[in-house]
Amino acid sequence: MTSLHADEAFLAHYQFSHDPFAPRVPGFKFFPAQRKPVLGQLHHLARYSQLLLAVVGPEGSGKTLLRQALVASTNKQAVQSIVVAQGVTGSEALLRQVAQGLSIAQADVRSILAQVGQLALTGQEVYLLVDDADQLDDAALKSVLALAAGNAEGRPHIFLFAEQDLLARLEALAGGEECYHAIELQPYAEEETRDYLAQRLNGAGQSIDLLTEEQIEDIHVRAQGWPGAINHEARELLVEQMLAQRSAGRGTGGGFALPKKHLLALAVVLVGVAAAWFMQGRESAPPAPVASNSSLPLQSSTPAAEAEEPAQAPATESRAPAIEFAGASQPLPLPLVGESQSVIRQPLAEAAGEELDNFEPPASPEPSTVTLPSAPIAAAPAPAPAPAPAPAPAPAQQPEPATPKPATPAPAPAPAPAATPKPAPATAAANAHAGSWYAQQPASRYALQVVGSRSEANIQALVREGGSEYRYFKKVHQGQPLYVLTYGSFASRDAAQAAVKTLPAKLQAGKPWPRTLGSIQQEMSR
Repeated sequence: MTSLHADEAFLAHYQFSHDPFAPRVPGFKFFPAQRKPVLGQLHHLARYSQLLLAVVGPEGSGKTLLRQALVASTNKQAVQSIVVAQGVTGSEALLRQVAQGLSIAQADVRSILAQVGQLALTGQEVYLLVDDADQLDDAALKSVLALAAGNAEGRPHIFLFAEQDLLARLEALAGGEECYHAIELQPYAEEETRDYLAQRLNGAGQSIDLLTEEQIEDIHVRAQGWPGAINHEARELLVEQMLAQRSAGRGTGGGFALPKKHLLALAVVLVGVAAAWFMQGRESAPPAPVASNSSLPLQSSTPAAEAEEPAQAPATESRAPAIEFAGASQPLPLPLVGESQSVIRQPLAEAAGEELDNFEPPASPEPSTVTLPSAPIAAAPAPAPAPAPAPAPAPAQQPEPATPKPATPAPAPAPAPAATPKPAPATAAANAHAGSWYAQQPASRYALQVVGSRSEANIQALVREGGSEYRYFKKVHQGQPLYVLTYGSFASRDAAQAAVKTLPAKLQAGKPWPRTLGSIQQEMSR
């Protein structure tokens, strides 16, 4: 997981303020009890020994941290420390850096020793510290040995921090003479590993409780107690744990291990889908009899109209039951309108390239099945032929034709115009897909990523409901377009994280996560 999105997902999943296991964390200082005697020994040998001091240990054993502690603990009034930058390999570059540290123009051994002697007359010593000294070539090591030997004018105190194989090279170059004193670093004990992990995690805003006792022991064993390896093993373990939780959350193993809030949101959506299916079944049932009786457009609703056509429909004298439309005077709203619960993208979905398309955003009601009855009712001009059958039927039918019945279809035209026009989509949603807006934003600013969907209409509906701070962009994922909803533009990650609390509860449930607008611009360009 080395990509920008994977790193951001890792931080968001554990809510880290920074990567706690990065090689160089500003301000981090961990100095276990076993290293304090080593630091004291270096100060003692620098004062009383004339030998070059070599601190050796494997990569990631804490040599750089010890070098920093040595510089920080020296008396700045009595010691001038010169640190040779990492990456220096040749003799010329080495001597040039030492000369620059001493503020002299001549970069050779004699001139450097002369300046060291001048500083000694003023009571000031020179410490020369070389990190990654095993990268020096033989010519550079010979120059280091020459400086460590010194002359009558003076000599600097030289500290080499390197891996174990440097000692054999020094032996070969020294020609059998005793020219150095070696100090080998020891790995951390298990309790020191625990303390180290605790300090790393605390600095990133979490605690050691993020790891179990078994995991701490496993990290210590696999890292063999070396701090650099501890960083690597701890990060790999947390990444594997994150991926396992995401995989369980997708339910691929046959059971759902989603967080409770996500399960609740999913249950609401499933109930809504079932209710919508049930209501659509009820609404679609009335049109079937209307189609079968197309030759009799609702005449059965008026007794006078039935008596008018006895010759045209002799076979229908069994008298089909009258069709009734419950609530036909107004459109029936679709279920969950305005209350639909979107299945929110989890913060880590972007790292794995997931997207959620099975959510139903708020949409306008479409009572298409309810508008069917209004057309036949409006087309039945029952009041005109009503006087004709009055003299024809026998007096037995006189009490049946109640005059208020024709008045019942009169309100029918009212619902027809109420359901026919469908509001056009808001222009805000149409303008929300503003690729130019993302392109014009500084790459260092942050936005909250809320949800992604394969359906642009779904995202537009969320934008219409949310307002002008909601925008979305299009990217291509697994060969298909994916529309990603974002919220706001913030100057820092903290400001974006604080804005999560201002979002609606149904959007907060999915833990929207901050990401840089630069990463969004990269996705859009791909």
